Amino acid sequence: MPFISILLELFIGFFALFFITKLLGKTQFAQITPFDFISALILGEMVGNAIFDPEVKIQHILFAVAVWGILIYTVEWFSQRFKGIRAFLEGRPTLVIDQGKIHYNRLKKNMLDLNQLQTLIRAKGHFALNEIEYAILETDGSVSVLPKMKYATATAEDVNVKGKEVKLPRTFIIDGEILKDDLQEAGFDETWLSEQLKRQHISSYRDVLFCEWIENEGIYAMKYEKSKKHS
Repeated sequence: MPFISILLELFIGFFALFFITKLLGKTQFAQITPFDFISALILGEMVGNAIFDPEVKIQHILFAVAVWGILIYTVEWFSQRFKGIRAFLEGRPTLVIDQGKIHYNRLKKNMLDLNQLQTLIRAKGHFALNEIEYAILETDGSVSVLPKMKYATATAEDVNVKGKEVKLPRTFIIDGEILKDDLQEAGFDETWLSEQLKRQHISSYRDVLFCEWIENEGIYAMKYEKSKKHS
């Protein structure tokens, strides 16, 4: 009976993958590195193909999952004991914002653009890049941030400090291009933006890597580094 056979294979494949995942530890859930992603993809594909291939028996599924699981476990074991292997398989964290300065080449090297960086920063509760003193791109693709002192989370000693209304930052320039819709929605035009840039000794918006505006605080603009703009 094909349905009974598929049912058995599904159950066995499910519990086999569950066992392998438990064996490899909780880091498989908390931190997905490129190696972990490939491993999970191949394991799932292996079981999925085997289930719907009538020529593949249950013992074949178990054998394939067991061999692949042993290989993954062995590599993980070696990576825990040899830092060189660990760095090769999992990569290294990358400092993408250092003392408030965006390292554009490091972003490009990790295939990360400014829009993606903004998204990751917002996920940490900060809506302006200008609030960040340090940001580290982790090996699992997330970002860890250390905000500037005045933007850090208030402590018990700060409870008596009078708060102020929160303003949403608006991005006006990314990679030397003006975001015209955002500029117009904020009630400004390119002439106004040019004047604001000139006040910061920036002659052209094409020289700007990133520019954002916060009400009552003005604009924050960061120029390209000359050596990196043309790289």
